[in-house]
Amino acid sequence: MSTNVQAQSKPLSKGEIFEVLRNQRRRYVLQFLKQDGRPTELGDLAQQVAAWEYDTVPEKVTPEQRKRVYTTLQQTHLPKMDEAGILLFDSDHGIIEPTDRTDDISVYLEIVPGREFAWRELYLSLGATSCALVAALWMGIYPLTLLSELIWATIIAVTVTLTAAAHIYHERNMRLGHGEQPPELSYREE
Repeated sequence: MSTNVQAQSKPLSKGEIFEVLRNQRRRYVLQFLKQDGRPTELGDLAQQVAAWEYDTVPEKVTPEQRKRVYTTLQQTHLPKMDEAGILLFDSDHGIIEPTDRTDDISVYLEIVPGREFAWRELYLSLGATSCALVAALWMGIYPLTLLSELIWATIIAVTVTLTAAAHIYHERNMRLGHGEQPPELSYREE
């Protein structure tokens, strides 16, 4: 195995992490490694990554599709990830092994731009609406005064709590290694 002790001893910068994660094929590699958690052969990895890329099952991947993915993984993506210490790649034997950083890096996916839901904007809207509601209640604006302030406080608290629960559920489903396929493919089906 490649021993990248020096690479793993110093923390990765955010720039290095985002450089790795910005490429879909590298995210697919991380998804595969996190699902299995064991060393894997390059051929098996290429087969599954090609299946995800071509939206098919591994058994239906053509030899050309597999070869395209295999070649770029071997020559570009895996060496780059090995150099960063995100995985160990033994190019002589075609074996890829996860490292401690394989697990650690997926936390950054929530802030990689993509087709994610704008949670910050939702929370800002909830906060602004709540403030406007409290101000309207304080000024005694009808028909808001038909309900007690305690009921309005309960409505606000329940709304924020349910929104946060939905956010947590969504985040867990968007993590690498969760489910059968990468989060971006799961997101596409929703």
